[in-house]
Amino acid sequence: MTRPGRPTGPSADTEEIVLTAALELLLTEGAVALTPARLHTVTGVARTTVYRHWPTPRDFLAALIAVAPHPPVRPTGDLAADLHAEVDGLCDRLRDKPVDAFLRALVTASATDPSCAELRRRYVGDLFAPFHAAFHAHGVLDDADIEEAATAIVSPLLVDALLLDHPIDRERAHRAVERALTPTSVRHLEETGP
Repeated sequence: MTRPGRPTGPSADTEEIVLTAALELLLTEGAVALTPARLHTVTGVARTTVYRHWPTPRDFLAALIAVAPHPPVRPTGDLAADLHAEVDGLCDRLRDKPVDAFLRALVTASATDPSCAELRRRYVGDLFAPFHAAFHAHGVLDDADIEEAATAIVSPLLVDALLLDHPIDRERAHRAVERALTPTSVRHLEETGP
């Protein structure tokens, strides 16, 4: 039995049209362009539909994060190889415009809208997640140790990309993996494992 009334969310086609346009605006003009009026103008989707589902720039950002692709983690059985593969993947993602521009937009939006800070943390957490998963897949269980190692690997890349406008230094990131896997670090990680 069907129920009368509006569906709770936008149709898949409408969502794809609006979010594709939102991402394009975000990449070219930043988060300030993510207004319902602007998305209505760009997409031709009914103004009321856009306002109902995405009334603020934060709502567009949250929707874009929700549909962002998450590369699958495929453990090989070799922690070093897995971490190096994740470094390559993150370097590629930061080098490509969408991730870099999206991060910049989240940082800017967080400065003017404190409610966007949670979105920024969530998105950055998504960038850390493959590293956490690699450690977990190899039996490392201490979350504090995992966080410390992942931060040592990922943070310099984010600082370079977001704060210093430096190109992504893939070699330095691989050296960070090697430092995280030094005998002392590995022994400590293994001691906290199963």
